[in-house]
Amino acid sequence: MARTGKVGVGFIGAGMISDAYLTNLTRFPDVEVLIIGDIDTERAAAQASKWGVPRSGTAADVLADPDVEIVINLTIPAAHVAVSTSALEAGKHVWSEKPIGIDRDSARGLVELAASSGLLLGIAPDTVLGAGWQAAKRAIKSGIIGTPLSAVTSMQWQGPDLMHPNADFLFAKGAGPLFDMGPYYFTALVHLFGPIDSVVAVGTKAQATRVIKEGPRTGEVFPVEVPTHLSVLSTFEGGGAAQSLLSNDSALFRHGVFEVNGTEGTIILPDPNTFGETPIKIVRPLTGITGFPIEQDWETLPEIGEVFGRGLGVLDIARAIRGGGVHVATGEVGYHVLDTMVSVEESVATKAFVEVESTVTPVPSLPIDFDPLASTL
Repeated sequence: MARTGKVGVGFIGAGMISDAYLTNLTRFPDVEVLIIGDIDTERAAAQASKWGVPRSGTAADVLADPDVEIVINLTIPAAHVAVSTSALEAGKHVWSEKPIGIDRDSARGLVELAASSGLLLGIAPDTVLGAGWQAAKRAIKSGIIGTPLSAVTSMQWQGPDLMHPNADFLFAKGAGPLFDMGPYYFTALVHLFGPIDSVVAVGTKAQATRVIKEGPRTGEVFPVEVPTHLSVLSTFEGGGAAQSLLSNDSALFRHGVFEVNGTEGTIILPDPNTFGETPIKIVRPLTGITGFPIEQDWETLPEIGEVFGRGLGVLDIARAIRGGGVHVATGEVGYHVLDTMVSVEESVATKAFVEVESTVTPVPSLPIDFDPLASTL
């Protein structure tokens, strides 16, 4: 018998990012957070108590809970595929933090397992489902800047070891600025331009080791396993190109640069690591120059209403489960983004263009009336 009403949700992983999810999922009426599991059961219990979640325990407890329909996988990147596979094998739909995995073969197998099991697999980021990003996407599709031609993106700072109490995993294989922050930028590019066709990149590593600067492990030295500064040029199957800077080696803090150039203007989009809190601005081509410095007039898109954070992807899956529809942040998109990032790694190693083997169909937008606070189930 088909289930009705709220969709039950369980967490595997109670670390820092869980607060961002719980902030929203504990107030969206179409989902109900039932249990939080973690290898550290005391941490899971603390999060459950903090957010009014009725149960806590281990990952196995989450998978065994018959009322949990969606498992939210918030483990470290190296564990994503194993945990997501266990959830699918337990008959659960899955929402996983990014990236989907850290190698092509296991991630592709995960997508195939979900499809053969008739289960939904969603992959972060869901920032592109935020009201600001969806408004920008609709505006670009409507022709507000003419035909999109190219994009410029940039994320640069000193790195997460500046503030993360367990920063070592963010500099291990499957992380670094490419795998940690790259999914936000490459996912957004795929949403706007379609599948990536090829990449060429250079990457460097400023330090062989780094030091944890916050929390109980302060002063602990750890190895840096991956490039910490990357410059990437991407081309798209449908035409156009993007250049992207991803750096943890910059004293200058500049996150969220995301510009799309079109035949009739340039649009400045929100930081893809946020849900669209900043205004969306457009500048038109100059008709002449009267002097320097050049001043240009900016147009601002209308306000977009309330902006929500992480959890929109889980909610989209929940509504698709009950309504039989298709969610937006699919495993196929997550795999294509991973394939792109592995191709970037290969390009850094070979100093050559690398073709991205996978592709995806055009990514749909959320319904324009998508309201996270509406009770629809």
